[in-house]
Amino acid sequence: MSLRFLVGALTSLALTTTAVAQRGASEPGTATAARFPRNATEFDDLFRQVSNWGRWGKDDQLGSANLVTGVKRKQATALVKNGTTVSLAHNPLTERSADNPNPFEHTMNPPGFFLDTYKVFYHGYAHSHIDALCHILYKGLTYNGYPTADVNTEKGCTRLGIENLKGGVITRGILLDIPRLKNVAYLEPGTAVYAEDLEAWEKKAGVKVSSGDAILLRTGRWLRREKVGPWNVAQQAAGIHASVASWIKARGVAFVGSDAALDVTPSLVEGSNLPVHTLMINALGINLLDNQDLEALGEASARLNRWEFMLTIAPVPVTGGTGSPVNALATF
Repeated sequence: MSLRFLVGALTSLALTTTAVAQRGASEPGTATAARFPRNATEFDDLFRQVSNWGRWGKDDQLGSANLVTGVKRKQATALVKNGTTVSLAHNPLTERSADNPNPFEHTMNPPGFFLDTYKVFYHGYAHSHIDALCHILYKGLTYNGYPTADVNTEKGCTRLGIENLKGGVITRGILLDIPRLKNVAYLEPGTAVYAEDLEAWEKKAGVKVSSGDAILLRTGRWLRREKVGPWNVAQQAAGIHASVASWIKARGVAFVGSDAALDVTPSLVEGSNLPVHTLMINALGINLLDNQDLEALGEASARLNRWEFMLTIAPVPVTGGTGSPVNALATF
């Protein structure tokens, strides 16, 4: 074997290996050895890297909502051109199913049946809701380093409850429509979305995520449910990989939402069940909008060719609540 042949073969192998690695890094759902974090130790490292603890003071209750300034709100209102509104809420599911073990209950009250009662266990993978910053605990602490024993009580959260958003949220929302990026109707469960996917979407849509924005990740979960039926989303769902936390921190994202519960499941991080939830809520102090129905929003955005809009979020201000059902609105 000649030296020239050996060098050529090694070069070809190196190029092939690089191409495979790059393809693995860019194709959704493909884990590579280079993906960080891979395990609990690396997850802790990432947690420390992106943490916003103390950024807005030792008594902060708002987390990344602090990034939604008066200037940001005014910029958001300027996005309203024709007054079209789109709800992000999925109508409450009242039938028990694989993704809805706790159905919404609606009871009419006699006599006359002109009064009614609602009962909902809204956390989970069925009902559209927003998470408060006291919802996720990690190593005995909440966001901003408060001991959970002092915060989470049987009577509600003493800090970081959903009532801190009583004034509502108005900011720029951006839809990240990854199925449209990939030219598919929906992402299959277990598909991971990485930072390079989000940047590819920015380029395609002509938008760029900036400080104070709310980003909404469409995976097509509700469309897939309509086509093939419900499945156990807690065990397998398309969503973002934990590595995206660094990108979200760098861009200054204030709120994050998705049509499931944001995390790719299985998580691809050994020893961590919901790493993205933990990084967003506990490390970054970001309230999450879970189980949003983004199908109508995707259709409206495509029709208008506008992927940014004014987003309005107004949770029920339950004192000490770990979150709230919510009907967020996009206005174009």
